[in-house]
Amino acid sequence: MTDFTMQKDADGVAIITWDVPGKSMNVLSLDGAATLGGLIDDALADEAVKGVVITSGKKDFAGGMDLNVIAGMKAGGAQGVFEGVMSLHKLLRKIELAGMDPKTKKGGKPIAAALPGTALGIGLELPLATHRIFAADNAKAKIGLPEIMVGIFPGAGGTSRLTRKMGALAAAPFLLEGKLSDPAKAKSAGLIDEVVADPVAAARDWVLQATDGDLVKPWDAKGYKMPGGEPYHPAGFMTFVGASAMVHGKTLGVYPAAKALLSAVYEGALVPFDTALKIEARWFTNILMNPSSTAMIRSLFINKEALEKGANRPEAPDQTVKKVGILGAGMMGAGIAYVSAMAGIEVVLIDNSQEAADRGKSYSTGLLDKAISRRKSTEEKKVEVLARITPTTDYAALQGCDLIVEAVFEDPAVKAEVTKRAEAVIPQDAIFATNTSTLPISGLARASARPEQFIGIHFFSPVDKMLLVEIIKGKETGPRAVAKALDFVRQIRKTPIVVNDARFFYANRCIIPYINEGIRMVAEGVSPVLIENAAKMMGMPLGPLQLVDETSIDLGVKIAKATRAAMGDAYPDGAVDEVIFKMADKGRLGRKAKAGFYDYDDAGKRQGFWSELEQEWPESENQPELTDIQHRLMFVQSLEAVRALEEGVLEDIREGDVGAILGWGFAPWSGGPFSWLDMLGAPRAAAIADDLTERFGARFSTPELLRDMAAKGESFYARFGSERRAA
Repeated sequence: MTDFTMQKDADGVAIITWDVPGKSMNVLSLDGAATLGGLIDDALADEAVKGVVITSGKKDFAGGMDLNVIAGMKAGGAQGVFEGVMSLHKLLRKIELAGMDPKTKKGGKPIAAALPGTALGIGLELPLATHRIFAADNAKAKIGLPEIMVGIFPGAGGTSRLTRKMGALAAAPFLLEGKLSDPAKAKSAGLIDEVVADPVAAARDWVLQATDGDLVKPWDAKGYKMPGGEPYHPAGFMTFVGASAMVHGKTLGVYPAAKALLSAVYEGALVPFDTALKIEARWFTNILMNPSSTAMIRSLFINKEALEKGANRPEAPDQTVKKVGILGAGMMGAGIAYVSAMAGIEVVLIDNSQEAADRGKSYSTGLLDKAISRRKSTEEKKVEVLARITPTTDYAALQGCDLIVEAVFEDPAVKAEVTKRAEAVIPQDAIFATNTSTLPISGLARASARPEQFIGIHFFSPVDKMLLVEIIKGKETGPRAVAKALDFVRQIRKTPIVVNDARFFYANRCIIPYINEGIRMVAEGVSPVLIENAAKMMGMPLGPLQLVDETSIDLGVKIAKATRAAMGDAYPDGAVDEVIFKMADKGRLGRKAKAGFYDYDDAGKRQGFWSELEQEWPESENQPELTDIQHRLMFVQSLEAVRALEEGVLEDIREGDVGAILGWGFAPWSGGPFSWLDMLGAPRAAAIADDLTERFGARFSTPELLRDMAAKGESFYARFGSERRAA
């Protein structure tokens, strides 16, 4: 079987069907592209063929480029990438010109695209080269060019065609933000041409009546002018100046793909279309050869998808959750109830009072109402979802639940009490999961009569928005409990990582030092503005001071006191405590109190740093170098990730990288802490860590694993990545 097949009907329309064997969604390979090119040649040469419709044999049209193609092109270096991209341009240009006379623009054969469902990446770039795009009236379908989200940009003509079709300003959300639309919105925006019940039939009818004029793209017509103005036109000039400012403002220079995309658009707009395609190909080559794109594709696409498909799932029968009991209807429990009900799972939501349980259910009502107001849901969907949630105080309602998620206060005694009450009524084979961010799972499991069925599940807040779920294995947790947790996370459409039990697990183990380092620098007299901007210039979404305001300073105080009690004289963060304890004493507990390191207005909007911050901790006259601050903030997280791997808390570096990006936003451009250290190289990373240790303390001490890798010239993905994938 081949990826593309062609059949001619009695009216002379050739239907080319894209159906990649063994794939749930079509992806384009170079062999597939060659096959498609041959079929197009055959159709153009066949006098009996009046036109072509390209469609899919699957429910969706296509999901993008086969990543093995990109890897194969990169193996040939920059020249291999450029030649591979230009071969795609040649194919799509053949479709676009469709055999027409180059001078008269006549004599071509109409080629239409019929999209039954989702069309992403090359799945939209190919239709953009056809003469008319018909999409099925399928509200679940997504249409767009999301490449920028994984560190690249549309490099098969999508960048050049969309800007010429819509203008740079209108195309910007789809190119620079990766905005996806349903078919109706895609038509309204101008991405596609028609939304119909039967796209193949409609495309076939159009092909049979299309004229020469219907085939000529605007940029191939004489006198074409770009919508909104070319770069040298006054209006166009302002568009590109604004776009450049916007890109730099959002990326601060650390996401190379956005800048390259804008360069390709700007430079391409100054020249004829075929030259613009070469410029696009050169910038695309530049980005593919950049280590940032390699790391982002690996972490945010390949590794993320592998974890979601159960790459580290133990052997166990299917553990699909049918009925979940949630203990605690606070914000966390209510959020878990919402995502569970949205996934079609029956939910029992328990709290101490009926009022509290009902309030937990109303959280789902609020989210659904907001979705309806934004036309992302319907009243029917709202009724259906809410019907799955039963708020109650009666533990007997937990009978029949195959999974319990406990989400009460971070108090071992309270958690132990509800564990025993639930286990008294739930089935013997039910799995019990505790949602905690800091308390050791093995200790909490002592309250359970079935420790092998006891596991930790750490949700991030707000549950409906955060993509990561951290699954924690206690010392006695069995494989079925792990499989159950993984299957549940898959059902609620989150990305899981599985770690072993240890203080703060993985995510908090790395993020707390990042926050503490920022606070420590405030105490040292480093300018808070410099601290926050240094973090953002490294790609962190929030500076450490803003992050602690968001998570609440009193939570930091509680964690500090508990950690100090557990560690005794080994406790390393006394300097940090002096700052956060004073902040807490002054009632500056963060955003929730409208007072923290930042000031806030009555609506909770940040207004700038606290006016008295410098009086409490005066800024030093001589401020440190930007690089020193960035190294401190990045290494204090990354070295902790290495220690987590070294100690066996992390078992897979893929989970370390994906978890860091999705869990707390670790510099997505880098691909995660292990990818970032690989970019630096182990010898340089170890040398920087040694220097930081000498100047700032033992928290930067080089892990033995990193020192060993530096001596051997190894990288994390060379040492651990291939072994994991092979396993």
